[in-house]
Amino acid sequence: MHENEISKEVVDTAFKIYQKLGPGLLESVYEGIFAYELRARGFEVKTQVIIPVVWNEITLDQGFRADLIVNDKVLIELKSVEYLLPVHPKQVKTYLKLTGLRLGILINFNEDRLLDGIKRVVNGLT
Repeated sequence: MHENEISKEVVDTAFKIYQKLGPGLLESVYEGIFAYELRARGFEVKTQVIIPVVWNEITLDQGFRADLIVNDKVLIELKSVEYLLPVHPKQVKTYLKLTGLRLGILINFNEDRLLDGIKRVVNGLT
């Protein structure tokens, strides 16, 4: 399945969760439900994936973690904050570079309209 097809399922899942639960819960709650729902749709989902930084001959596992990675193709970063800051999409872009993935989806569940909290971040995806 292509990244764009996966992203449609991810966004659909986000709306399903938002419609039932609304804004304001902890990110960990959204993450657990998100992983459950995507697995129920037949996706392979990894949670809290360590993202190492490789510099020359050393590897640093300094606490970078992707919230979710779907089918080893799409990275999902979940937030439950008042508003997204410019650093949030940059963080996702860096995670994509470090993992070699091409598509990230940043979702802030703490929005009045969920659509305002969904950002698509690409790394060489056409």
